[in-house]
Amino acid sequence: MLKTARTVVIHETGGPEVLKIEDRPLGDPGPGEVRIRHHACGLNFIDVYQRTGLYPMELPHALGMEAAGVIEAVGEGVTHLKPGQRAAYAAVPAGAYCEARVMPASQVCPLPGGISFETAAAMMLKGLTVEYLFHRTTPLKRGDTVLFHAAAGGVGLIACQWAKSEGIKLIGTAGTDDKCRLAQFNGATHCINYRTEDFASRVAEITGGKGVDAVMDSVGADTFEGSLDCLKPLGMMISFGNASGPVPPFNIGILGQKGSLKITRPTLFTHIADHSVCQAMARRLFGKVAGAEVKIHIDQRFELDQVAEAHRALEARQTTGSTILVP
Repeated sequence: MLKTARTVVIHETGGPEVLKIEDRPLGDPGPGEVRIRHHACGLNFIDVYQRTGLYPMELPHALGMEAAGVIEAVGEGVTHLKPGQRAAYAAVPAGAYCEARVMPASQVCPLPGGISFETAAAMMLKGLTVEYLFHRTTPLKRGDTVLFHAAAGGVGLIACQWAKSEGIKLIGTAGTDDKCRLAQFNGATHCINYRTEDFASRVAEITGGKGVDAVMDSVGADTFEGSLDCLKPLGMMISFGNASGPVPPFNIGILGQKGSLKITRPTLFTHIADHSVCQAMARRLFGKVAGAEVKIHIDQRFELDQVAEAHRALEARQTTGSTILVP
């Protein structure tokens, strides 16, 4: 066993240049922990938020929230995993950008044999996010309509397929015509190029002025006000990310004026905090992928040494689908 593992660490917040690779000690798992050797690691916008300081962390700190690999050792009390078993996770604390790590076992999930390590690393955080958006945030049923921003991104392409598999109409937005075509190919009923069209006006046209049942918005500041205008009375605004910056303070009375709207700001890590809930969510995700209802698009691969380049591409919106790092 290697006694150290190459790990991406930040000692200060800032741009991609603050990402450093260090050899960190790798010990044995304690009670409730596992040691996992990674075959692939996922890249997500939350990693950028942590790197820039939008989501503060005690520094220095390793980055990365999802990965897949093989369990090397388990600590006392861990019963759902064993050495040699394939596994994947999206979990706190951050630290997944590495060759191997010791971490809490609760949110690490047994990985079915038909799903590759790369696919698992590309889908855990994004796929579990889609699972809670469609099943745990607001009641949605066949025939309902949702507006989903960034529909050609890693979460978005999963959401397009997930919606189609459950008979939910998904109207997407994206920043280029090619990205719009990609979203529609993956199941979006419509996709609006927000750079050339006013998305709120187009949603009104598409829905005959009725609006949508829910908006799923990971963009944040740039889309928030327009998103509220897309909702039907009693509709649900789900703000689950800040790719364009955090939503500024607003007058809650606006929700009443626009039709008794509802709003929530959920996070994945609240949903998966309970071990049994996390494992159930993962099984549903694995079922969607194994059953070919959802295909995971890995459109970018970077070596661990190229992590800064990967962050630059993600922030510049030059990526589609999911991006992975290979240790």
